[in-house]
Amino acid sequence: MKDTAPKDMSTAPLSPDDILRYLQEHPDFLQKNPEACDFLTPPKTHNGKKISDFQSYMIERLKSDKHEALETTKDVVTTVRNNMNNQARVHRAILRLLEANSFENFVHVITIDLISILDVDITVLLVESDGKDIPHIQANGVRVIPQGTIDHWLGKKTSLLEADIQGVEALYGGGATLVRSQALVRVDISMDTPPALLAFGSRDSQLFQEGQSTEQIAFLARVVERLFRLWLNIPA
Repeated sequence: MKDTAPKDMSTAPLSPDDILRYLQEHPDFLQKNPEACDFLTPPKTHNGKKISDFQSYMIERLKSDKHEALETTKDVVTTVRNNMNNQARVHRAILRLLEANSFENFVHVITIDLISILDVDITVLLVESDGKDIPHIQANGVRVIPQGTIDHWLGKKTSLLEADIQGVEALYGGGATLVRSQALVRVDISMDTPPALLAFGSRDSQLFQEGQSTEQIAFLARVVERLFRLWLNIPA
């Protein structure tokens, strides 16, 4: 008696009729699997028969892919250009800080000159106080805030970027009404000085945003810390 075991359908090759039957039963196959078009050779022209012309579809898809690629390229170029511009501004700011000829002038550069160099609307240096005299740091342009304020604003973070906000008077004084976005960064001068903070405010509500890189502004803060120690002649 011959073995009449059923044919293994998993290894049987699909015929064109099998494929056509499947597509008839699943008319939305290409809609759900558009990548399948990458493996097809569509007819170049409509020959009058019941054959769909995929050429126009493929052309439109190529146009769409090209447009998406161009938009992605534009975004990358814009991001790189902005990063380079920001880096150049930070470099100019550091050079200007190094040119200060007195401690008072150094503080003036931070609170006044950096506004135009960094293209922001207000720059503030804030130092915490316990209600007594602030050790080492007594200069015009330095705003005093209560002890613990910086941790309250930043938590455990070393910096904070915020968009679409209303400026806080405790930070910016009378300039708070201008501020719609801000960058806050800690300034740890030394173990013998109270916590400090650099605040940059802008009337552009999207200039500073969560998720932006903070390496450059953090580097600027590290330079400010070291220059403070040099001017005040205090250890790290």
